[in-house]
Amino acid sequence: MTSPLLQLSSVTVRFAAGRDAVLAVDDVDLSVGPDETVAVVGESGSGKSTLARVAVGLQRPTAGTVDFGGAPLAAASPRARGRELAMIFQDPKSSLNPRLTISAVLRDPYVVHRVDSRAGCDRRVRELLDSVGLPASVLRRRVRELSGGQLQRVAIARALALEPQLIVADEPTSALDVSLQAQIVGLLRALRADRDFALVVISHDMRVVRAIADRVVVMKAGQVVESGPAADVFEAPEHPYTQQLLSAVPRLADHRPGAAA
Repeated sequence: MTSPLLQLSSVTVRFAAGRDAVLAVDDVDLSVGPDETVAVVGESGSGKSTLARVAVGLQRPTAGTVDFGGAPLAAASPRARGRELAMIFQDPKSSLNPRLTISAVLRDPYVVHRVDSRAGCDRRVRELLDSVGLPASVLRRRVRELSGGQLQRVAIARALALEPQLIVADEPTSALDVSLQAQIVGLLRALRADRDFALVVISHDMRVVRAIADRVVVMKAGQVVESGPAADVFEAPEHPYTQQLLSAVPRLADHRPGAAA
């Protein structure tokens, strides 16, 4: 069996709340193989987004360990983590500077990590745009001038820039309407097929999870209540909470990347 690329063991996260503490993640184990898509699903407040931040090193666990590539993630430098791990945030409008041009947004990872010449960076940026279905004409536009679907494609392109081994997508479709959700899911599936990276998708939407995941982890109140291959979880859910999430959920159609929205 291939060793996990990412391994979270007995991870707990507590946040101070006055004199009390909020237990956001409670003794969670999670592994992600180097060539799989794992979906972490649960309602708001289940701890899934906190777990995502732990997975990429943006949140230190209160207890437990996080290993990436067989070594402690905390021991890696921020620069190394930035090259090997990337995150697509839930709302690209708040995670991207609205005053910047798309060219500046996509060039930034290459500038920070001193990758390639100016001409080489320009070529890479154009290739990124093409890979997510956006025309080169958007490079001159500012973040605030693009639609939600276009911005999500820009956020995906930025995450791909340094060819990371693992991308974590936190609710990548929640701010979009159903047709755009299907486009983004199809895009992520196509990119996973073409490029060598593992993907963790954080979602509350079982339609999205069903369309993209190899394996599903279900969280409730900070704990994992069920996990397994996606087919098993969807066809024979064991935990009542998983059954509740699946009840009356229509299947998301098998879409492929379409024209940029």
